[in-house]
Amino acid sequence: MSNRWYGFILLIVGVYSFFSEELVTFIMLSLILISLNNINHTLKKRQSAPEE
Repeated sequence: MSNRWYGFILLIVGVYSFFSEELVTFIMLSLILISLNNINHTLKKRQSAPEE
């Protein structure tokens, strides 16, 4: 999925968490999602880099 889909999903979950008063959970899950996305991006970059 692209970053736009992640942003869209986070927006929907953020609005839901605002009304259900679960903002701390939303913030923690957002940090985990961002971290996993960065790890995935780094691994893909390393895999496509030419070996020396």
